[in-house]
Amino acid sequence: MNSPDETDRPHRRIRSFVLREGRLTAAQERALTELWADYGIDYSPALLDLDAVFGRTADRLLEIGFGTGDALAAYAGAHPDVDCIGVEVHRSGVGHLLLKAQAENLRNVKVICHDAVEVLEHQLPAGSLTAIHVFFPDPWPKKRHHKRRLIQPAFVERLLRALKDGGELRLATDWQPYAEHMLAVLQTFPALKNLAGETLYVDRHSERPITRFERRGQRLGHGVWDLAFRKHASA
Repeated sequence: MNSPDETDRPHRRIRSFVLREGRLTAAQERALTELWADYGIDYSPALLDLDAVFGRTADRLLEIGFGTGDALAAYAGAHPDVDCIGVEVHRSGVGHLLLKAQAENLRNVKVICHDAVEVLEHQLPAGSLTAIHVFFPDPWPKKRHHKRRLIQPAFVERLLRALKDGGELRLATDWQPYAEHMLAVLQTFPALKNLAGETLYVDRHSERPITRFERRGQRLGHGVWDLAFRKHASA
């Protein structure tokens, strides 16, 4: 396998992210070179055979924009029976997760270093996922940048395609206007049921660890909004 290349972009369109890549640590560079064959999935516009990728049939979780990978690694460690796929465009975060996966011997983790929109559109089979996590995506707070927000109707349609009947979609943000935006978008889909009911937002799930950024926000008095939706089995 090749190591991930963030410059591999087949066509131009509005992106929900900007690559603000800092210098990789020596350990992260080593991980991307030496551990990619064990944990990485190269991007290609062709559907994956996930049973072949993981060597088994199992429930599967996708985390989009996993950052440093702490939440994904924690989930994978707590659920060895679930196959976990992480998608992240920043190579430093990918390298961090690869090192963590090796250190904790997480054999149920695979990583794709590519745009999640294209991964969902071309690589993940329909109905292949039991759960999808999107934690703290870029809120793009300025009005002129709202079109860059990841959670938009077209993106949710891709999520629903990949999510199996009864599968869950969980999201979190520390930006209230974005929480309201995500809620408004998700509520337009009859196929999705809000697990919070009339309260609209759920409490933080015990399996979503608090990030260092979240702890800092708590010290500053910032709020966090968690959302949880389930795809109707009849949808």
